[in-house]
Amino acid sequence: MCDSSTFAQFVFTMPKDPSIKSVLIVGSGPIIIGQACEFDYSGSQAARSLREEGIEVILINSNPATIMTDPMMADKVYLLPLTVESIEKILQENQIDAVLPTMGGQTALNLCKEADELGIWKQYNCRMIGVDVAAIDTAEDREQFRQLMVKIGVKVAPSKVANSFLEGKEFAQEIGFPLVIRPSFTLGGTGGGFVHSKEDLDAALQRGLEASPIHEVLVEKAVLGWKEYELELLRDKNDNVVIICTVENLDPMGVHTGDSITVAPAMTLSDTAFQDMRNQAMLMMRSLGNFAGGCNVQFALNPANEEIIAVEINPRVSRSSALASKATGYPIAKIAAKLAIGYSLDELKNQITQTTSAYFEPTLDYVIVKVPRWNFDKFKGANDTLGLQMKSVGEVMAIGRSFTEAIQKACQSLENEAVGLGYYGKSLMKSEEIVEYIKTPKWDRIFRIKDALMQGTTVKTIAQATGIDRWFLYQIQEICTIEKQLAEQSLESISEDLLKTAKKHGFSDEQIARILNGNATEEQVYEKRKALGITRVYKMVDTCAAEFEAKTPYFYSTFEG
Repeated sequence: MCDSSTFAQFVFTMPKDPSIKSVLIVGSGPIIIGQACEFDYSGSQAARSLREEGIEVILINSNPATIMTDPMMADKVYLLPLTVESIEKILQENQIDAVLPTMGGQTALNLCKEADELGIWKQYNCRMIGVDVAAIDTAEDREQFRQLMVKIGVKVAPSKVANSFLEGKEFAQEIGFPLVIRPSFTLGGTGGGFVHSKEDLDAALQRGLEASPIHEVLVEKAVLGWKEYELELLRDKNDNVVIICTVENLDPMGVHTGDSITVAPAMTLSDTAFQDMRNQAMLMMRSLGNFAGGCNVQFALNPANEEIIAVEINPRVSRSSALASKATGYPIAKIAAKLAIGYSLDELKNQITQTTSAYFEPTLDYVIVKVPRWNFDKFKGANDTLGLQMKSVGEVMAIGRSFTEAIQKACQSLENEAVGLGYYGKSLMKSEEIVEYIKTPKWDRIFRIKDALMQGTTVKTIAQATGIDRWFLYQIQEICTIEKQLAEQSLESISEDLLKTAKKHGFSDEQIARILNGNATEEQVYEKRKALGITRVYKMVDTCAAEFEAKTPYFYSTFEG
């Protein structure tokens, strides 16, 4: 027997599920487009998070070129193919209480679902944590997802599920063009595509059905030109939900989010639409089932009237979660792993402040820009048009005090000879040619938009050609205005104010040297600004806009005072 105060203390100090003493983490396998190093980041965080709690961690991944497979990360590491046979072998050799499938992307989810269907988890008395099979089915099966959204009152695009070629053709006639074909249970938009006319339908349907492991596609009305947003959520066993980050795609619907330039926090979202989106995202996550962990929700928004429709939900830590973690300083995978073993958000500490709880939503006083990286030059003849199927092989992320600074810093990191938002001396197209060129999403569209603005094309014309929100285009126009002012100056005549303005908007020393009228070098620009006292300052990524003192901060450089 113990008195009530002792019991309360006991409950407080043992919030996690005491029955979970060992956990199997399933990795994502080989690095492929759509599923790369982000899941190594998530798996490593999860392994460390669970071992902090005294839980034995067993890890399976077929890819040895990862940090998660380092012997220091887990108690046991199995470098085996990601198959049900490998899972069964591990379960035979170890007493495993639970499996965490949400850290290994779509590969891990599909594998754990397959093992569940074969009764493997039940046979070895091992349960799934962080997600349940019903949630995987609902999120990945396009028809189940559509039915659930209709049931809970969340709008979706008009669509029907087809399991055969003839069904698909019939539905396409009903819904009308343009259409989007979305295969079930695939990664990175594999097998998906847009259909603008009857002539393209047969090939697109066949491709989609073959790509889906269950031979199923969603035939959906395409909402081309609508704005796209992603929300990262966490939920605990008590049904508390926090939204960690809201990310806005610069590119409108029609470009896979992995191929889009993305910005956090959302820049062009009205507060009314933002609150509506938050409420719908929470409703969607809560409707998926009783599991604790991370979730990613994607929405499309009609720029004309702010109508919102749900695009998809991923009941796992996603590629975007890794970006959101770095962007906000909130370690999503680490906290998601602790939620999966029974903690609630209010019982966990905020990893940055060490004083507030994890039951809070980060506040950003800076701008994050992610720009994807492509390697089309290595694949001669490859189609470089961006669409539903992800093609980027990586990404860069930049932090700045403004969008202009962050986009320029990101472009400087692409390793493609760009020095900021500019390929100086490379564009030979005329204004009308550029406007025609940018109607089709390609890897260099952001650079060509800047070229068009430099040549005097209006923001309205570019917005109509691309569907990109005018706010972003006005920001790029601001970069162009500063560049034109710089081009009228020499190193000797440039004023302190103009140099300071250029640096605040993300112009690198090399970029300024190329633009100035005269033969200035990067070193000379550096020496000039240094003599004028224009030097970098370092700001903190502290998750809470300096409201609380940060204990484990990291920093970004900027030229603000």
